[in-house]
Amino acid sequence: MQTIDTQLSFFILPAKFDSSITHVQHALQQISFWMTANLLNLNSSKIEFLLIGLKKQLDKIHNFSLNTANSARNGFMFDEHLTFSDQISAISKACYYYIRQLRCIRPYLDTTTIVTSIVHSKLDYCNSLYYNPPKSQITRLQQIQNSLARAVVKAKSCHITPILRSLHWLKITERVEYKLLSLTYKVLTTSHPVLPDDVTSALSLSTFRRHLKTYLFRYCYNTD
Repeated sequence: MQTIDTQLSFFILPAKFDSSITHVQHALQQISFWMTANLLNLNSSKIEFLLIGLKKQLDKIHNFSLNTANSARNGFMFDEHLTFSDQISAISKACYYYIRQLRCIRPYLDTTTIVTSIVHSKLDYCNSLYYNPPKSQITRLQQIQNSLARAVVKAKSCHITPILRSLHWLKITERVEYKLLSLTYKVLTTSHPVLPDDVTSALSLSTFRRHLKTYLFRYCYNTD
């Protein structure tokens, strides 16, 4: 038997990179021993190392014994600088394929339903990660949605904003904010433990964090 899509994440300081990598390699060796003992197989040929950080941080690392990937997939494709360019390239390829197919069968189907169910689901997948990315990446996603909208209304070159408004579609940036605010509302109203008033009524993030930490500390150690 094989296990798939298993990830290990570590925070590494550039100054301690070599010792940290040794620790990771030791951990992988122990995992391999455990899997073998439990009739599982760790396919070493599919192991990928991805270093994530700012360019100036990664430039400080000089270890040629470790082969690292520029991106890795975990349901969502992450790249070393978290620009999501590879993920968006994959989305673009898939979405434009569906849009082309959609134009061919448009006379026979409810185009709006098809677009919403297939292409918009790809644009919305994990889209909360697109909050405040490089503007060029958001522009690429917006161009996909613009092409979608024109496919629905059978327009080629007219201004896109009136089309999106007529379809009641939020633009990409607003779709991201909608997802984040929806998740936040769900956490605040349905998924969190009962919190004291001084936490829930905090007027600033710093006050909220301070009161929340105090509350959790008391809860953790059962102190007044």
